[in-house]
Amino acid sequence: MDADGVVNARSTAQLHLAEALPRRWTHVQAVAAKAHSLVGLVGQDRHLLVAAAFLHDIGYAPEIRDTGFHALDGARWLLRNGFEPRLAGLVAYHSCAAYEAAERGLTDALFSEFTREESETSDALWFADMTTGPDGQDFTPEQRLAEIRERYGPEDLVTRFWAKAEAPLLEAIRRTEERLMA
Repeated sequence: MDADGVVNARSTAQLHLAEALPRRWTHVQAVAAKAHSLVGLVGQDRHLLVAAAFLHDIGYAPEIRDTGFHALDGARWLLRNGFEPRLAGLVAYHSCAAYEAAERGLTDALFSEFTREESETSDALWFADMTTGPDGQDFTPEQRLAEIRERYGPEDLVTRFWAKAEAPLLEAIRRTEERLMA
């Protein structure tokens, strides 16, 4: 992935999100800006991290949405449209998506189609996403989780999966914070 890949990721996300889902586009832009501030943690993956940040929510776009599981829908669309498999995998598994896949009965599809990555890059992507609010504001992870739970309500599938995923999410964020302090 190079700088042109980041430009392509940004323009792709803008094309599919800016008009249809402007609030989501605001969030995505802020996540990408935060990811850009973390590139020193990921070495040669700097462009990949920022591209993944721009594309992490592409599966919410109405014309891309298929199963309703945005991480899987977005990753599948990325592969069909010529994006590299590693980028699609980062999107597929971003921010504890494996837990959401389990709630939706899509674990087999996710695990058979995409490689799960546990790296400084995936941690940084999770950090950027889960410390950025829906309007681009900086949040602590706890504030972000509270906002999600309030937005979706106590009985929603998203709220249920976060009850299981909170600890692994906070661990990834802790690892990124430790890398920032080193």
